[in-house]
Amino acid sequence: MPSRPPKFRPEAWLASLALIAICVISLGNVVVRYTTDASFAFTEEFSVFLLVIVTFAGAAVAARNNQHIRIELIEHYLPAPALKGVFVLQWLVGVAVLGVTTWYGSVFALQEYNWESLSPGLGLPNWIYVMWLPVMAAAIIIRMTQNLIDRLRGKKDEEVIHES
Repeated sequence: MPSRPPKFRPEAWLASLALIAICVISLGNVVVRYTTDASFAFTEEFSVFLLVIVTFAGAAVAARNNQHIRIELIEHYLPAPALKGVFVLQWLVGVAVLGVTTWYGSVFALQEYNWESLSPGLGLPNWIYVMWLPVMAAAIIIRMTQNLIDRLRGKKDEEVIHES
């Protein structure tokens, strides 16, 4: 059977690039600090922003691959028709939480843009940082929906290591 090419997952790439950037700027800051007794001013602000990106992008990857945190005990002991109801309930609760996050994150980003708020560390416009919250929350909703469709169609999870 021919092997299929790996699927392109933009959120996985985004998380990887953000993590690489955190490592590079942190390492650069350490080297500069030890060689010159000074430090880069931007490292903390950018590292916190990139860590949020890593978190949300990783959550989108986990949602798509059905590896998000949940209590599986119920899933193991329910019959198939009831199990589909649990899948939909899980999806509804997740969409409700992330939908609120997307909505209020969008309102917040628009307010930051309109008020021309600046970040406390570097004085950059805050909306540049804040706009990623609703974008990444919406990406998680999309990946959760794809996962729900796969689960309702009976597609089995890929090999996932479960601790028992």
